[in-house]
Amino acid sequence: MKKKAETSKKTLRVLGIDPGTATTGWAILEEKDGEMKPLAYGHIATSPEKSDEDRIFEISRDLKDIIEKYQPQEAGVEEIFFFKNQKTVITVAQARGAILLTLCQNNVRVASYTPLQVKQALTGYGRAEKKQVQLMTKNILNLANLPKPDDTADAIAIALCHINSRKINNLNRDSNLQMHSNLRIS
Repeated sequence: MKKKAETSKKTLRVLGIDPGTATTGWAILEEKDGEMKPLAYGHIATSPEKSDEDRIFEISRDLKDIIEKYQPQEAGVEEIFFFKNQKTVITVAQARGAILLTLCQNNVRVASYTPLQVKQALTGYGRAEKKQVQLMTKNILNLANLPKPDDTADAIAIALCHINSRKINNLNRDSNLQMHSNLRIS
């Protein structure tokens, strides 16, 4: 098992993830002494010409590389909301499952948030428009531009939501976050 990044007790690295099969947004935010800053963000794009299993494998492999590079202690992952297209919800659920497994295999503690919770945490209103959430994300982190694509901006918002929720709920190492350090795959 790899050691997590050497950080002070007041430093927290969070990975925000907006799951998707075609595009999975990700963001690494660091909070140190009450200040938040983005370390990196981007997206994992898979080709629709690949099989579902190849796309899910690619997401998991790329996510593992991100975890190894930035060594987040915790992750916020968006929950799946209702889709009109049942085929889409199934493939996104499969990608989300692979993401959760990859996080657990790499000893990253996981919390899940609904889109409503993310909007509420950033704007104070659970039914806020996507543009409002993106503007708040940009303002909170003093970003020069809105991150693109939307999946990346959403991942940043999810990471911010996790950090803020963590503060509000006074979560600590023994909190409601799930740690699956003794997960064994045969």
